[in-house]
Amino acid sequence: MLFAFRRNELSPPGVGLPRRERTIAVTAILINVAMANLDSAIANTALPTIARDLQTTDAQSIWVVSAYQIAMVATLLPAAALGEVIGLRRVSMVALVLFTIASLVCGMAPTFQWLVAGRVLQGMSAAGILGLSVAMMRSIYPRELMGAGMGLNALVVGMSFAAGPTAASIILSFASWHWLFLINVPLGILGIVMGLHSLPPTIRGGWRFDRLAALLCGVGLATTIFTLNAVTRGASWPLTIAGAVIAVAAILALLRRQMGSPAPILPVDLLRRPVIALSAISSYLTLNTQALAFISLPFMFQAVLGYSQVETGFLITPWPVFVALTAPFAGRWSDKLPGSLIGSCGLVILAIAMALLATLPAQPSALDIVWRMALCGVGFGLFQSPTMRIVIMASPAERSGGAGGVSSIVGNLGQATGAALVAGLFNLFGSQGAIMALWIGSAFALIASGVSLMRLRHSLAGFFAAEVFRV
Repeated sequence: MLFAFRRNELSPPGVGLPRRERTIAVTAILINVAMANLDSAIANTALPTIARDLQTTDAQSIWVVSAYQIAMVATLLPAAALGEVIGLRRVSMVALVLFTIASLVCGMAPTFQWLVAGRVLQGMSAAGILGLSVAMMRSIYPRELMGAGMGLNALVVGMSFAAGPTAASIILSFASWHWLFLINVPLGILGIVMGLHSLPPTIRGGWRFDRLAALLCGVGLATTIFTLNAVTRGASWPLTIAGAVIAVAAILALLRRQMGSPAPILPVDLLRRPVIALSAISSYLTLNTQALAFISLPFMFQAVLGYSQVETGFLITPWPVFVALTAPFAGRWSDKLPGSLIGSCGLVILAIAMALLATLPAQPSALDIVWRMALCGVGFGLFQSPTMRIVIMASPAERSGGAGGVSSIVGNLGQATGAALVAGLFNLFGSQGAIMALWIGSAFALIASGVSLMRLRHSLAGFFAAEVFRV
């Protein structure tokens, strides 16, 4: 056996682990989630330092981020599909081991090419951590606490992103950029030990893993993200068109390949369920909204309003902080109330807050900006964890991996599309592109709220069915 797990008995559906075991298992998962998210955030901050130390250009240094993102998106759904066949915890633990090794490779990297190779391995292994973390919650939490578990996951994700720039600055003030990656090694070892001790087994599907479908899925999604990045960075049209053609061809071939499959890697079977499809659409629009804000606001704060880079970081921080503070409450509320209603209310708040950012006075104070950013975070937090709960609980237990993969891939595609939109808006409107991005983000959030509300009929049926089952 590759791993010797201590727990080998399946818990009855909807029961979860005893409280003490649940705490240890959740801590193990959340350490890994925090590590993967924090690693993504701190790498952005360190790019100028890395470029200077490894004697590469600023434009080339972007590959430190892009390689991670493309590799992660390419392997998210295949990792989820493999987890459904051989066990979610086994795939997540292999991913954690590889992530720890990849962090060591990045931390010891003598050249830029070596670092990019390490980031590719990090991205692939992060897919197994982030793509399966939400799905594994279903085996850890009882049905009546699932929303609380999703809220805790959202809390850790939000705090990781909020702490990223600060953590990077602290590490870089005492040590070289290599330690941004080396710090993951002891955390990874801790996560491995805790995971072997406490992670429970999960229901496995009775089908085989389709390697060709996994390859087609990876190529299709990777080239999709590559094409969106190419558009964002003004790459040549032949390169952009070639990427788009490969992406479309691979995805069409994948759809043909997996016709009739009981568990397609691109989970069209789950997307046929109205509540999951509507959740995916609303999540895609919401992540577009967040990307439009996070990418455009730094330009507006610095180029238009005259704030420094450090001040800009502090002005953006209230958004992820208030996501982290709100999401646990929203998750717990979704255990008692329909999550679609909570999410719709949150998206209305987000739409209003984005419009308020777009109509900032000509010379706003820091407080004018901070409370608007905090309101955006509250709205996003009210949507995030209830929607994660809806997607997981609406899927069959043996397809939890695919459901978690849907949530992760939709988020990544939404962020990539938002980035491409911002680039296009700046090309069309110049310095006013940031304001246009905020207005479009507000419209996206409002549309997403309507889509989210459409889930109410379906989620009410599932909600009351769960209440009857519990009684």
